[in-house]
Amino acid sequence: MVETLMTNPVLARGGGVALWRQIASAVEADISAGKRQPGERLPTEAVLTERFAVNRHTVRRALEELEARGIIRVEQGRGAFVAEDVLDYPLGPRTRFSETIRRQNREAAGRVLSITEIAADAQVAAGLGIRRGRSVLRVARLGLANGRPLVLGLHHFPLPRFAGLAESLTLQASITVALSACGVPDYRRQSTRITARLPSPEEAKHLMQSRSRPVIVAEALNTDPAGVPVDWTLSCYAAARVQLVLET
Repeated sequence: MVETLMTNPVLARGGGVALWRQIASAVEADISAGKRQPGERLPTEAVLTERFAVNRHTVRRALEELEARGIIRVEQGRGAFVAEDVLDYPLGPRTRFSETIRRQNREAAGRVLSITEIAADAQVAAGLGIRRGRSVLRVARLGLANGRPLVLGLHHFPLPRFAGLAESLTLQASITVALSACGVPDYRRQSTRITARLPSPEEAKHLMQSRSRPVIVAEALNTDPAGVPVDWTLSCYAAARVQLVLET
């Protein structure tokens, strides 16, 4: 089946308007007209290069412009997609990923990437209020909405209190359920510190985004009802897909 993108893909050469700008305008016009839906994948660079009879650098420049303006998003190794609406993610005393996603009529899912026992470094020790070098359980978990990765979280739980957490997470990738199984049926957000930076190669890979696009980083401490730290988390959010909303 032949893909359809432009009603009239013929470019005006020598008219004073750069070819890449014309390509960007044509793609944007089709998106604005509803011919391409949010989240839909665009034709590959090779297809666009052939269609417009230009070199790949010209097509790439057009896509970079559209990405910079938030009209499309480019995912490493997957191609270009029409940008989706940015999801609001409230941060409050009881932040729960699945509940937050479902309230916005999206399907929530979690994927545990790794579970390891490590010695707490200075940052983790300070976050949990424990001595440096103490054993903690580190859980890398990916949170998804409608199959799209939104956040990569590195959770840290003090040992031996949460030694049984790993077994619970192998059955269900829910931090809330796992903590409940370990005797913490409820927990509250004690503090959150938010910054922004460019992602590491691993973070970009898991979040399925370019390394040139920033991530929102949140350091969060969760405590049990007695105020004892149970989880210090370093979360990386895909900034193009989510905006954090602070609740008081």
